[in-house]
Amino acid sequence: MIESYTLNKPLNNKTNSDTILAQITASAKDEVLNFIYLGKQEYNKMWKIQKQIHELVKNDNMPSIVLFLEHDHVYTFGKNSNKDFLLNSYPDNTQIVESDRGGQITYHGPGQLIGYPIINLNHFTKSVSWFMRSLEQIIIMTLHEYNISADRKEGMTGVWVDNEKICAMGVRLSRWTSMHGFALNIKPDMKYFDCMIPCGIFDYGVTSMYDVLSEEIEVKEIIEKISNNFTRVFKRSN
Repeated sequence: MIESYTLNKPLNNKTNSDTILAQITASAKDEVLNFIYLGKQEYNKMWKIQKQIHELVKNDNMPSIVLFLEHDHVYTFGKNSNKDFLLNSYPDNTQIVESDRGGQITYHGPGQLIGYPIINLNHFTKSVSWFMRSLEQIIIMTLHEYNISADRKEGMTGVWVDNEKICAMGVRLSRWTSMHGFALNIKPDMKYFDCMIPCGIFDYGVTSMYDVLSEEIEVKEIIEKISNNFTRVFKRSN
C-alpha cells in the first residue's frame, strides 16, 4: 500500500514558496515515485515550485514526484489557447493565468483535486502519447474503484463519463521530464465551468464525482487510490 503523505509542518496559502520547496525536497525519499499532498495552494506560487522541482528531477537531483493539491479559483490558458473561450461572465474572485502547458482554457478551484506529476520519463518510457494515456488510465482505474464508468473519448484528452469530462489534462515536457498534469472534479462549484468553453470543446459537458455518485468522498482517500494506481502503471525501466 502506497502512503501519500502531507508535509510535516502545516501548510496554507501564506506559506512561502521557498519553505514549501524546502519541505518537499526534504520529504522526498529515494523511491521510484514520491507522493505529497500540499492542501490548498495559490496557482502562481505552485507554478514557480513546479519549475524548481522540474529542474531537480530533470537533472536527476531528485526522484520523480507527484504533487497533489487544490487551487483557489483560477482560469488557466495553455500556451496556444484561444482567449475567447473565457466568457465575460466569469466571477470577480477568479484569477486568470497564462501558463506554459499544452491545451486550451481550464478551471481550477476548491473541490477539484490537482495532480502535478513531475516525472523523468528517461527512467520510464520516452513517449508523450504513452505518458498521456498512462495518466488517463490511472484516473480511469481510480474512478472504476468508485463504480464510475469512465473512459477515454477518441480524439480527445482527459477522462470522460459518457459525453461529460470529469478529468482535464494538460502537460509540458522538457528533456523528457513532465510538469503540470490533471484536474479531477470531485465536488467543485460547477458554475465556474459555465463561464468558459472547457478545453475549447463546444459539443460536450463537464461533470464531477459528486454529480455521478451523489455522495461526499474524502480527498485523501482518492489520493491514496490514485497513488497506488500510479505505481501499477509506472514501472521504472532503469
